[in-house]
Amino acid sequence: MVKMNSKKAQMKIQQTAFMLIAITLFFVLVGVFFIGFKLSSLKEDVTSLEAKQAKLLVSKLANAPEFACGSAFSEKKSNCVDSDKVLMLMKDIDKYKDFWGVKDIKIRKIYPKLDRDIVCDTSNYPNCNIMNIIERGTIGTYEQNFVSLCRKEVVGDKPYDKCEVAILMVSYEKVK
Repeated sequence: MVKMNSKKAQMKIQQTAFMLIAITLFFVLVGVFFIGFKLSSLKEDVTSLEAKQAKLLVSKLANAPEFACGSAFSEKKSNCVDSDKVLMLMKDIDKYKDFWGVKDIKIRKIYPKLDRDIVCDTSNYPNCNIMNIIERGTIGTYEQNFVSLCRKEVVGDKPYDKCEVAILMVSYEKVK
């Protein structure tokens, strides 16, 4: 009789141990699925934050001292980009590559329209329509804002601001 009770007790202990292992495995699997779900939403959150940062940057960049027209602060002009400043900035852009934390910054002149796309450099300026300020060659998503692209010109002996319509584009990379 004692042998019979000890076998039943051993069976009960084994059943309890297997149930504890099964419950532990169940909670581990639930935890793995939960962590996987959270990580996938984390990637979406990172992309969303980068998009938000690009939107904020594209709206602020035109008024940044590196881009803004000289009279932007005295005459309260907003979204006025000095193309002469930008051209000089493009020459020495290595110092600014990681300053803004984005993949690409471009300015595309849209009016007056040119027959074909011409990338700006010192040899063809101002007869060009694309200014690649930061270009890393990566494919990203662009946020954009309309700006006035102004430069100094001289007629006779009087200088004036010649302004054209352009789009300031900032690219960020989507997290996959």
